[in-house]
Amino acid sequence: MVSFRKLSSSLLAFTCLISGGITIAVPSFAREVRVYSGRHYNTDRQIYKKFAEETGIKVRLIEATGISLVERLKREGKNSNADVILLVDAARISNAANSGLLQSYRSEKLDQDVPPQYRDPLARWYGLTRRVRVMVANPKVVDLSTIKKYSDLADPSLKGKVCLRKRNSPYNQSLVANQLALRGESETKGWLKAMISNVSEPYFPGDIGIIRAVAQKKCGIGIVNHYYVSRMLGGVNGSKDKKLAKKVTVITPNPAHVNVSAGGLAKYAKNKVEGITLLEYLASSKGSRGLAGPTYEHPLIGFNESKEVTRFGDFVPDSVEISQLGKFNKKAIKMMAESGWD
Repeated sequence: MVSFRKLSSSLLAFTCLISGGITIAVPSFAREVRVYSGRHYNTDRQIYKKFAEETGIKVRLIEATGISLVERLKREGKNSNADVILLVDAARISNAANSGLLQSYRSEKLDQDVPPQYRDPLARWYGLTRRVRVMVANPKVVDLSTIKKYSDLADPSLKGKVCLRKRNSPYNQSLVANQLALRGESETKGWLKAMISNVSEPYFPGDIGIIRAVAQKKCGIGIVNHYYVSRMLGGVNGSKDKKLAKKVTVITPNPAHVNVSAGGLAKYAKNKVEGITLLEYLASSKGSRGLAGPTYEHPLIGFNESKEVTRFGDFVPDSVEISQLGKFNKKAIKMMAESGWD
């Protein structure tokens, strides 16, 4: 049994879960919603606080990696206390849905607020924020005029200049799934083989490491989510990373691969009405912007308006529906391994 430690506040009562969860609640209200979240941003808690204030529904939050949460749901089965599941990659939440961990439900408000391409056709999950997979390049190492799209990373002129995150990154898996949906298996296989032959540095565990390596000329170009650069530019990681981020140029393909963070209703949700109410709140214009603003993501509709993001310019999403990223996930992982992507 997990124990809670109560903290007082003039407006709200907060209860911290020793294992890493947190409760955001309005005292004297009995309704609650339990959230398992793979989003690891402290700023999300401000949105939960506003939700609690406006609805009187307590938010009990447990944060962990997406893989850990999915495994936990599988272990808990019918005994799970989860009402809402939030994950940061379309393939992750699609796989969770296909594993029977989410339930289908209809909401006119969600159907109105979430564009069709950013939600599950079977209504098991809905997108909440958007993130763009971009390229970061050092103009002192590579010729920027020759790089406009992901396929350009396969050009022989970039031999030894490409750096990539490890194959187990869900963001890269979704990028390859995206290319499979757009270009087919044969063309994607050729692109992977040629791009991997251009990699010289060991594969990186995270996007920030790639940005640092490109800035320091350890490689010339890499693939990252746009908000990692923005966080560095905003000084979130300190002054040193801020200086490094200024040395790289962000190249956004046109059209671009867009991924989402998304939420769904747990299969065995005990607070179903409250769970749907929270998802409707998070997917609303106010909720989506509230989540995306401080994390430098993009809301579902429109763009992040911070100076650290607008400097990259607008983006045009490609034609791939987000649900297709889950459909092609297994094939993408197999092809990445066969190409030598470690």
